[in-house]
Amino acid sequence: MHPMLMTYGALFFAVSLEVVGTSLLPQTQHFTRPLPTLGTALCYGGAFWLLTHAMGQLPVGVVYAIWSGFGIVLISAIAWIWLRQSLDLPAVIGIGLILSGVLVINLFSKSGAH
Repeated sequence: MHPMLMTYGALFFAVSLEVVGTSLLPQTQHFTRPLPTLGTALCYGGAFWLLTHAMGQLPVGVVYAIWSGFGIVLISAIAWIWLRQSLDLPAVIGIGLILSGVLVINLFSKSGAH
């Protein structure tokens, strides 16, 4: 398998685990409930482990931009759909700009790989 495909795959799964861990975080009730707390810790641990693999091939700034950008978009969508938290127009525009920035980095920047 191509190394960059594996790198972006690790980054994709890191973001996915971080989103699951963040989604579980309110259910921990300040880390007083053991199962959601364990799930959150395992998700964050796995996410950071996978993140280190992505940083072996991509610059830290690019990895972090992708990580945070997609994480923000996904968590906002989850909060909107499942938690019924509304987003006003400035929030939607801001999230769109974040996603646009991540896409610009990946599609046009030469900083994508060492």
